[in-house]
Formats: sequence, structure tokens, C-alpha cells
Amino acid sequence: MDETIPVLTIDGPSGSGKGTISRIVASRLGWHYLDSGALYRVVGHAAARDAADTSDPVAMAALAERTGIRFQTSGDAEPRVLVDGVDATDAIRTETAGAAASVIAAMPAVRQVLLDRQRAFRRPPGLVADGRDMGTVVFPDASCKAFLTASAEQRAQRRYKQLKEKGLSVSMDGLLREILARDARDAERAVAPLKPASDAVLIDTTDVPVERVVERVLALLPESLRL
Repeated sequence: MDETIPVLTIDGPSGSGKGTISRIVASRLGWHYLDSGALYRVVGHAAARDAADTSDPVAMAALAERTGIRFQTSGDAEPRVLVDGVDATDAIRTETAGAAASVIAAMPAVRQVLLDRQRAFRRPPGLVADGRDMGTVVFPDASCKAFLTASAEQRAQRRYKQLKEKGLSVSMDGLLREILARDARDAERAVAPLKPASDAVLIDTTDVPVERVVERVLALLPESLRL
């Protein structure tokens, strides 16, 4: 991992806006973009596809090792995610896949397998990495770190709108319950719990327009990197 390549980490819970903000910021800067959560969702999707036991860390680590994952990016649009050559973009964005990802992400063996994959995204001219432990574990040396937050209710509303736009059938109450449950799992897990890095800037996105959040995040970078 070349530590001279700049990295901007954007962490936060589900629905905080980190994916949308990260894609826009990466596009504005002309940097690479890493959606680390998609990697865990892919493993959860592959487990369901293969009827694998998601409670078995050894099996999940082996699955993470052998599953082919490729991203197709286009500007600041959501990347298409190919799993073993098959487009699984919509399949990995369901709340079921998210819940499986949360369980799998608590397994040290799986996290270790995916660590090198995540760090491989660090390529010139720079990287915007979004996730839950980008600033604390994956890129602790990153000089610019943001941690986005928002109320659980607004995060549920955002996810509801996003999933409905994809034509998926979802329940607002169900989404809110799942978000609260996932928050608890992510914050309480022993390995890489969801928390801000000590040097991260906290940004509450509740009722804040996307463009204003983008501006605040870009302002964290030295002017030389924003040119």
C-alpha cells in the first residue's frame, strides 16, 4: 500500500449519505472510489446463492476468498457490481443482504480476507473510501477523515426512497427496525466496531442538502488536492 497516495475516508452508519457523498466527491476530484460495504454485501449475497452457512466464519472466509467481485463505474452514478461475472447490483442492496453483511462483517477471518482487496483500491491520483472502518482500520493513515451521522428516522426514509426507486417492496417500519438493529450490531461488535476515528470530522447530515455536505467534505482536503 503506497501511503503517499492521498485517501479521504467517509465513514458512518447505513443511510447517513456516505455512499452518495463519496461518489460525488470522488467524481469531482477525479479519484477512485471504494464502496467497502458492497464487498461484505457481495459475500452475503454469495452465501445466499450457494446456501452457505453464514454462521460459519471459516466457510465465509473461504467464500470471500473465492468470490469474484468487479465494479463498473460511471461518473458519480452508483457502480454496477458484478459477482462472479453476474450483475448483482440490485440484489446486494436489499435489507436482507445488508443484515447478512452486518453479521459477516463481525468475523475477523472475513475482514482479513477483504482487507487487502480494499487497500488495493488505493491508486493514483487518490481514493475516496466509504464504509464503517475506513478511517480506523483500513486506512488509518488517511490525512482527511469524515464521519457522517443522521437521525435513524431520516436514514430509514432515505433507504425507503432508494429501495422504492429500484422497484423493491419495503416497509418503513421494517426498515427503521433493521437500521436500529444494525446500528447496535455494528457498534457492539468486537472487531472494528462502528465509531469515528479520533481524528475524523463529524458531520450531521440530517435535513442538510447533499451539495452542502459535499462542500463540507471537500473543505477537509488541502487546497492543493482540490485543484
